[in-house]
Amino acid sequence: MDLVIIILFCIGAAFVQRVSGFGFGIFIMTVLPFLLPSYGEATTLSGALAAVMSLIVLVKIWKFVPWRRLWPILITFLITSAFAVNFVSLVQDSVLRRILGMVFIALSIYFFFFSERITIKPTVTMQVTMGFLSGVLGGLFAMQGPPAVLYFIASERDKNNYMAITQAYFAIGNIFMTIVRAQNGFLTPTVQRCWFYAVATLFIGIWLGRLVFDKVSAPILRKIVYVYMAISGILALVL
Repeated sequence: MDLVIIILFCIGAAFVQRVSGFGFGIFIMTVLPFLLPSYGEATTLSGALAAVMSLIVLVKIWKFVPWRRLWPILITFLITSAFAVNFVSLVQDSVLRRILGMVFIALSIYFFFFSERITIKPTVTMQVTMGFLSGVLGGLFAMQGPPAVLYFIASERDKNNYMAITQAYFAIGNIFMTIVRAQNGFLTPTVQRCWFYAVATLFIGIWLGRLVFDKVSAPILRKIVYVYMAISGILALVL
C-alpha cells in the first residue's frame, strides 16, 4: 500500500513541476517522511526521482540553458547542500519532521500572500544568497526550489530559458545531493526499490502536465498546492 501511495504522489509531483517549473520535492515530501523508514531515506528518494524528472524535461530544451547565469547560484547551492545533507544524519527524524512541518507552513504563507509582491535583482550577490538558501532547503528537506525560482523568474524573461535553467539546476543539484546522501548511508535497498517502481510513472505526470499546461492557469495550480502544503505542515506538527 505504501508503494502505491508513493507512485501516485510521484505522478502528482511530476505533474506539478511540469506545469509550474518547480514543486516536485514540495509535493512529494508531504508524504515520504511518513512512508520511508527514516527521514534521510525520504529526502534521498525525493531527490533521486526529481533528478530523473528534470533530466527528462531538460533533454528537449537543454539548448535554451543560459549557463553563465546558472553557475554562480548552482555552485553556491552545491557547497551549501553538502553541509546540509551531512547535518541530516546528526538530527533525530522526529525533530526534522517537525521542522519540515513549520517550513511547509511558512512557505505556503509566503507564496500565497507575498511572493508576487517581492521582486529581486539578478545580481551575483543575490545569486549567492538564493543559492545558499536553496542549498539549506534542498539538503535538509529536498525542497530547493523556492529561493532558486525567485532568482530565475527575475533573471529569465523568456519562458524557454526559464524552464531550461530551472530544470538544469534541479537535475545537477539533485544528482549531486543523491551522491552525498549515498555517502551518508541514505541510499538504502528500500529507497532503491521504491525508486525502481516509481521512476517510470514520472512520464505519466509529465504527460498530464503537458496536456494541461496551456489549459490550467499555473497560478491557480500553485495556490492549490500551497493550501495543501499548509495542511500537510499542520499535520506534520501534530501527528
